[in-house]
Amino acid sequence: MHSPVTAAINSKEITTAGGLRIGVAQLNAEKTLNALTLEMIDLLSAQMTTWAKDPEIAFVILEGAGERAFCAGADLHRMHQSAVTHRASPARDDLRGNTYALEFFSREYRLDYFIHTFPKPVLAWGHGVIMGGGMGLMAGASHRVVTEQVRIAMPEINIGLYADVGGSWFLNRAPGNTGIFLALTAAQLGSSDAIFAGLADYTIAHTQKTAVMARLIAHPWEQDAVRSADELTQLLQTFEEANLPSGPLRQNFDCIHRLCRHQDPAELVAAILAYRHDDPWLERAAATLRAGSPTTAALSIALQRRLRVSSLAAVFRAELVASLACAARPDLTEGIRALLIDKDKNPRWAPASIEAVTAAWIDGFFISPWTASEHPLADLGNNAD
Repeated sequence: MHSPVTAAINSKEITTAGGLRIGVAQLNAEKTLNALTLEMIDLLSAQMTTWAKDPEIAFVILEGAGERAFCAGADLHRMHQSAVTHRASPARDDLRGNTYALEFFSREYRLDYFIHTFPKPVLAWGHGVIMGGGMGLMAGASHRVVTEQVRIAMPEINIGLYADVGGSWFLNRAPGNTGIFLALTAAQLGSSDAIFAGLADYTIAHTQKTAVMARLIAHPWEQDAVRSADELTQLLQTFEEANLPSGPLRQNFDCIHRLCRHQDPAELVAAILAYRHDDPWLERAAATLRAGSPTTAALSIALQRRLRVSSLAAVFRAELVASLACAARPDLTEGIRALLIDKDKNPRWAPASIEAVTAAWIDGFFISPWTASEHPLADLGNNAD
């Protein structure tokens, strides 16, 4: 007896009181916390494209299946396999030779950019775990809801990648130097800190989701995206939780901003590790940084600083180059091996310390194998930036 094939993306359309429809796309991989696969990216991209062109679709909702996660990131096992194969091949010196990584990252970033620039409102219902690639989907939504059970983080330092999926753009817009701190430490944020960091817009109790949906369906939406966005804002505000207590990011803002002001990456990391306190959240953050990839730490700082005034499209183009370089260098495969393959939690980073990470080593992550016109994401932003 064959098991039924489960769709990687569940999509449906709900008719509202005015006759227009709401498009609902659900990431449907509950067992893996809705981790993104290339199939999911392609299916979601196709569905979003259809809805963008359909005048009868008022807006779109993104959500995750189950009660544990919106999306916990990307499926890393295939990424590990492709990187190992590429590094053992004659094409190991050509970033473009890792065809799986090239296809995955370029199509993922294209989808993320599409959500950022979608011509209609996008409501992301952020419940449970939202990490890595999940934040890539969430960050671009026009209306980002988080629940009281949300756990947001960019944990790529644990695997030798970096806070990609536009993280070099949206973390740069977090208050003070908190964006660099979050990229270096994989610190987890709850709902109030997600709003403080600019990663979410509303906190709504998850128990209210049914009531929110009922109001959305009962509303007479019209074919005016700007008006729909305003009305959606007003509707969500009626469910919003008020007077949320400050989270640890906001409570420790002053010291985080001060610690991350150092210009030299090694001094910045040393300052975080040397800071004495009795806050368990800061302690976990420092422990993660201490155990994480030194290259990731230096690269994360460089990306945020070098791309500070870049457009979103330019950021995604730079991140594609950096991500392919990560796949071609030692730390990504080693980090995934230690965390998910052998599970020994003992990665051997190369270079082994941030003091050993040279400027030339980091510069290599910015060298594109394409001319500007040949870049796979050259058309983002209509090449205007």
